[in-house]
Amino acid sequence: MPRRSLVEHRPWLFASLAAAIAYYFLSDESLGELWQVAIKGAAILCLAIYALQRHPGSDAKILSGSLLLAATGTMALELFPLWAGLFLFFSYAAAIALYLHHRRPAPSYSQRALGLALLVATPLIAFALTGDLNVIAYGLVVGAMGFAAWLSAFPRYRVGVGAVMIVAAELLWFAHGDRPGEQNLVDWLYWPLFFAGQFSVATGVIQSLRGQPVNR
Repeated sequence: MPRRSLVEHRPWLFASLAAAIAYYFLSDESLGELWQVAIKGAAILCLAIYALQRHPGSDAKILSGSLLLAATGTMALELFPLWAGLFLFFSYAAAIALYLHHRRPAPSYSQRALGLALLVATPLIAFALTGDLNVIAYGLVVGAMGFAAWLSAFPRYRVGVGAVMIVAAELLWFAHGDRPGEQNLVDWLYWPLFFAGQFSVATGVIQSLRGQPVNR
């Protein structure tokens, strides 16, 4: 079969990439804040649709649900930060359930050590950056997501690394400062890390699931 372009063969992935790039380069002034928020959410929403389209099993539905919650959370982040945290919290909880269902049978000592470091260090760093005890629970679920992904049977250099990128994006957000320069740095780095992580996770999980029997 001749090789088709991404837009023909994986249209939802192409749409996701297009929306992510558009959000990154279009400013609020040129587009309007609500439209920009919608484009930001659409980038992750297209990944959720991709997951449903590419695999019919229950695991793909869990992945899609996690991505849908993440899309809602990223949109709410601009307008309702508290609700954003709740949506993202449950997004990571769904991802943890998926990863634990696909545990790696015998991870090496170094793999376990790095996974444990993600689990323990993430909430501690989040607290150190904010001084807020309330972020510990959120940081713990973010770290647990990275831990579960790294020790899952999914491709480590796609799903594991993607999860680590999401953890890094969240820690970057915790480091969000009050000075304009710090805010601009977070704005420019957070979205590429977060989106690239979600994209890598979505494609890595689906690629792996397509090589396994369908679990309905």
